[in-house]
Amino acid sequence: MNLPLTYSDWHQYSLTHPEAFWAEQARNIPWFTPPTQILSTDENGLTRWFADGQLNTCYAALDYHVENGRADQVALIHDSPVTNTIRQFTYRELRDEVARLAGVLQKLGVTKGDTVVIYMPMIPETAFAMLACARLGAIHSVVFGGFAPHELALRIDDARPKVVLSASCGIEFTTIIPYKPLLNDALRQASFQPEHCLILQRPQCAAELQIGRDHDWQLLVSRAQPADCVPVNATDPLYILYTSGTTGKPKGIVRDNGGHAVAIKYSMQAVYNLQPGQVMFTASDFGWAVGHSYSVYGPLLQGCTSVILEGKPVRTPDAGTFWRVVQTYGVNVLFTAPTAFRAIKKEDPEAVLSRNYDLSSLQSVFVAGERCDPPTLQWLQAIVHVPVIDHWWQTESGWPMVADPLGIEELPVKPGSATKPVCGYDLQILDEDGYQLGPNEMGLVCLKLPLPPGCLPSLWQDDVRFRASYLSRFPGYYLSGDGGYVDEDGYVFIMGRVDDVINVAGHRLSTGEMEEIVSSHPAVAECAVVGIACPLRGQRPVGFIVLKDGFQIQETTLETELVTLIRDQIGAVACFRNALTVKRLPKTRSGKILRKIIRYIADGEAYTTPATIDDPLILNEIKDALLRRRIGQPFEID
Repeated sequence: MNLPLTYSDWHQYSLTHPEAFWAEQARNIPWFTPPTQILSTDENGLTRWFADGQLNTCYAALDYHVENGRADQVALIHDSPVTNTIRQFTYRELRDEVARLAGVLQKLGVTKGDTVVIYMPMIPETAFAMLACARLGAIHSVVFGGFAPHELALRIDDARPKVVLSASCGIEFTTIIPYKPLLNDALRQASFQPEHCLILQRPQCAAELQIGRDHDWQLLVSRAQPADCVPVNATDPLYILYTSGTTGKPKGIVRDNGGHAVAIKYSMQAVYNLQPGQVMFTASDFGWAVGHSYSVYGPLLQGCTSVILEGKPVRTPDAGTFWRVVQTYGVNVLFTAPTAFRAIKKEDPEAVLSRNYDLSSLQSVFVAGERCDPPTLQWLQAIVHVPVIDHWWQTESGWPMVADPLGIEELPVKPGSATKPVCGYDLQILDEDGYQLGPNEMGLVCLKLPLPPGCLPSLWQDDVRFRASYLSRFPGYYLSGDGGYVDEDGYVFIMGRVDDVINVAGHRLSTGEMEEIVSSHPAVAECAVVGIACPLRGQRPVGFIVLKDGFQIQETTLETELVTLIRDQIGAVACFRNALTVKRLPKTRSGKILRKIIRYIADGEAYTTPATIDDPLILNEIKDALLRRRIGQPFEID
């Protein structure tokens, strides 16, 4: 084949010749047994990639680079403003740390196919733990550090780990959060009991260890013999990552070893355009998919340097933290959520702090997790003077589904768009009946099967739920759960979860589009627009507004101006009449706005406060704002 030169050529080839395309990408992985069976179907009728191949993900991420000239290159940098420390590890040092920890796990009885739960903060040892499990062929499940005991217990019962790895504490801003009492409580609630807990004692807080069950991390590592890499099948699970489900029981997303390694390494070059030896800074917790893919595995598989930050973009110690990290370590690609930049913008709207740092090493900035509003995109572009790419993917995919493929061809940026489908993804917009929609028609974002390597092959020990959740509504398609449209140029616009597309008097309207318009007002730092119950129209939108620091405007004045903006750009059909100012918006710890919870509060529905919420007290501010304006149940009268 003559190699295609453009994105369109590559993308079309990946869809018409998927086996040939992915066989070529698989050659970039150091297999123990190279696969000959590229695409197949298992005994349950589910898609599998590289079924007859054998590898070890830890070997591909560490040992391979040590053996091929990168032993002394820095692999991992841990920058912790909350403890005022910086730690760096070369590929050789990282391999040795991981091998010794794997030796500890081996002594504790962990073998190939066993599960291990990791409940830890943003510290290097968390990455050690993930890689040590991969080294042994064990299956890790990272649970966000500080998760409520009930949520941790649910995951322990589902994963049934042989060992739980944890730390004595995490640090949020200036607050020390002891983890051991949370872990103890979770184990009291859990039906399944792990055989061992390995606890890393941090100097900020000592944990009390239970004799017989709990072990001191440092002590055992100091005595351990390093463990070798264990060959695993490409279809063997690498990890389980839990995400929320509609039933309340979390869904265990499974990531296999072979498809994951091939897809993640491909994305490092094709999407992020990172070459071996370059530096990636991903400001995400290890407990989320982004932290798995692009704080740990992606950079290491590609032979890059990964920077991890313990702390937030503001208050650690100031809104210039990101820019300092870029300058200090020569970051080439910065990846975070739009929320982080909105927080920085709120603290430093004129970007004064950014001018104190040299950002010339940056090649690009990527954002994901929720839609990046055009004002934030434009603000960021004016600071970094490099491509700012809003791209879309999910925990389920594990890597980008829609992005600007900088390693193939840089496409023009359209504000509000996630650019175009990544190679391997056949994205289509379907209506409620499963018919394909045309350009600019809003519908359900779906992906034609088979999904490419790296995507979930199933849910942990639950094929039935996997089919019901993702495959049953439209046979032959994966249902993403997001709504959006594709324009006449093939650009994909993700407008948020389907729940965020509201029905006002029979008209389907995107709250994402309304948020874009609201965000364009000079007083607005951040906003959320949700659809609340309306006895006349079914639903109607209400805006919740966070003002920029120092901006003075009366709530009623701002409301009038925003209503006019929405009416001018969408029309009276939107029925946008209320904009409530609040000090903060409720968010998960990863920065996603909890729009569904806001809607529940406004509609007077019962809800469970999410364990992932950043600060539960913020929900009271939402309630107070609604009561102040007599909006929502039981106060809704129009």
